[in-house]
Amino acid sequence: MNQKPFFLTILLLVSVTVSACGPSAGPTPTVAAEISSAAPAATPTAVSIAGPTVEPTVEPTIVPTATSAPTPAPGEILVSATDGMEMAYVPSGDFSMGSLAGTMDEQPVHDVYLDAYWIDRTEVTNGMYSQCVQAGACLKPYNQSNTHFNYYPDPQFANYPVIDLKWSSTGKYCAWAGRRLPTEAEWEKAARGTDGRTYTWGNALPNNSLLNFNNPVGDTVLVGSYPKGASPYGALDLAGNVMEWVADWYDAGYYTASPDSNPTGPADGQYKVLRGGSWHSDVYTVRSADRHYREPDTRDIVIGFRCALTAP
Repeated sequence: MNQKPFFLTILLLVSVTVSACGPSAGPTPTVAAEISSAAPAATPTAVSIAGPTVEPTVEPTIVPTATSAPTPAPGEILVSATDGMEMAYVPSGDFSMGSLAGTMDEQPVHDVYLDAYWIDRTEVTNGMYSQCVQAGACLKPYNQSNTHFNYYPDPQFANYPVIDLKWSSTGKYCAWAGRRLPTEAEWEKAARGTDGRTYTWGNALPNNSLLNFNNPVGDTVLVGSYPKGASPYGALDLAGNVMEWVADWYDAGYYTASPDSNPTGPADGQYKVLRGGSWHSDVYTVRSADRHYREPDTRDIVIGFRCALTAP
């Protein structure tokens, strides 16, 4: 029997077995293996791309701005809705009150501060006063005048100053019209301003083109007939035509103790103050600082009035 093929077969099997069991260098590294054996890769960071910030839509809140009316100019006009009276604006501030040229009740000359106010440009007229009578808030005045017949009710005298009224009646009218009587200090400042002038128009002596005084007419005239005699604030007839009731009680020595801000006169007294002179007055008594006085129940054909209004 031929043994060689068998022997060769055995030898071949042993060789295959040894090869299978021997050491091995391992497989050839692959790309995958190189990647896995490198340093671990950084974890990817999410990158945010900046874009426009979109805010929620919100309606703007409108905050109202507090606004105040502009301050009127000195002498600016305001018309009363009640009686149609034109009022002139007198700004706040100091003025010099009193006079060394007058009697002792005008002294000492002293500085007075007043808040702003409005004052009637003319004396209250018959026509204006009749509205208050018709409204039941005022009593009829006496119907006497020096030369004018049927003075109060006659339409031809509607724009003449109302007269023959006691002090309390004038206050009632002003209250009905939404105003008040001016204080003595307010009246004087409205008449002479802040430059210390003697008369409403300045320091020149009076004449018949400036005011109704010293009997050239012998009675009242149409209000506003003397524009050349206007005060620094445009108020008319503050000298002559008729004397005017003011709010204050009279005290001859009041100026020695008067407060320096918004004085209102003594707390009480026997007489009320009158200012301005009348158609019957002389050069001396139509001065802006001159002080007259009468008992408050006095009625007279030379006495009228005007009103004032505190500015807001």
